[in-house]
Amino acid sequence: MSKDNPSQPSAAWAASYEEEPSQAGVPPSPGGMTALKPFGWAKDNLFNSRLNTVLTLICLAILWFAVPPVVSWVLLDATWTGSSEACREAVGACWSVIVVKHRLIFFGTYPFDEQWRPFLACGLFVAMLGVSGVRAFWRPWLVGAWALVLVGMGVLMWGGVLGLTHVPNDKWGGLPITLMLSVFAIALAFPLSILLALGRQSSLPAIRSICVGFIELMRGVPLVSVLFMASVMFPLFLPEGVTIDKLLRALAGLTLFTAAYLAEAVRGGLQAIPRGQYEAADALGLGYWQKTWLIVLPQALRIVIPPIVNQFISCFKDTSLVTIVGLYDLLTAATVATTDPEWRPFFAEVYVFAGLVFWIFCFSMSRYSQWLERMANRYNRR
Repeated sequence: MSKDNPSQPSAAWAASYEEEPSQAGVPPSPGGMTALKPFGWAKDNLFNSRLNTVLTLICLAILWFAVPPVVSWVLLDATWTGSSEACREAVGACWSVIVVKHRLIFFGTYPFDEQWRPFLACGLFVAMLGVSGVRAFWRPWLVGAWALVLVGMGVLMWGGVLGLTHVPNDKWGGLPITLMLSVFAIALAFPLSILLALGRQSSLPAIRSICVGFIELMRGVPLVSVLFMASVMFPLFLPEGVTIDKLLRALAGLTLFTAAYLAEAVRGGLQAIPRGQYEAADALGLGYWQKTWLIVLPQALRIVIPPIVNQFISCFKDTSLVTIVGLYDLLTAATVATTDPEWRPFFAEVYVFAGLVFWIFCFSMSRYSQWLERMANRYNRR
């Protein structure tokens, strides 16, 4: 302790307190060392009680009987190349159907000789998503890069310029449809959901009533009904001779539906902000939008990162429902690939492959949300 002020710790003591135990000269506890060992971890987490021991043994037995047949079917006894006759003679999975039908699964009914265009468009789109996820690239130039990529995607997909054959969007399908619908729906629904959440908490009765009515209406009906209304009923209210592309109608329905669910997640974050934050902002003389933009929203959105990303994942998977309006997403294109009589017996492999593609994107979003949550909470005191 300091001689001048006994109530204040010395600088050396404070420095040693902030260091890790190994750096401060304090040996790790035996329990911590045991937890780092595999057997110690298993004892503490899997066999720490009679019930957990029984459940662990049951799970191990299930894995013992289930994993070897699955591995044999997927890898060891699988047929990777060859005709459908070779697959019928094999006992494992027939991955040859993916080799033969992969272009139909990924690109749907897009003209066969022009499928390099959606392939390049998807590559640019996924690359920009990856770049946008890196914090070092969060600069103003990223907006311009996105504008260039979107224009390039439109040129590649539609054509009609630069010597490219025009392909109407009713010929599109597969992965490009899934990516474009999900990403654009999320990008448009997120700011709309923030406005809806703020409007639901507004002190103005008219704005609050409109926002509450919209949110409850959208959350009270299934997405299939929303897509059906957007595709069939909405054109009936348009003036004669005015039509809206079915891809845009599906995007509008998916955006409004996602925004309603995101609005409730954002509202939960707004309600979790302590009242003192609002009072402190008012004491600083901040206006409503300054207080909302600088004080309230950053904290609210940080709190609700998990439910927001969960809704993003749900939106990505819900794109499979656009088949009811005549759009061929990834899953619908995979279903079309199974209609070939020659390869019809191997539909399971096609759906497993499509599920794997969905899982890769959803798992990536989940892992990114965990990283984003750690970044947002790294300055919080525990």
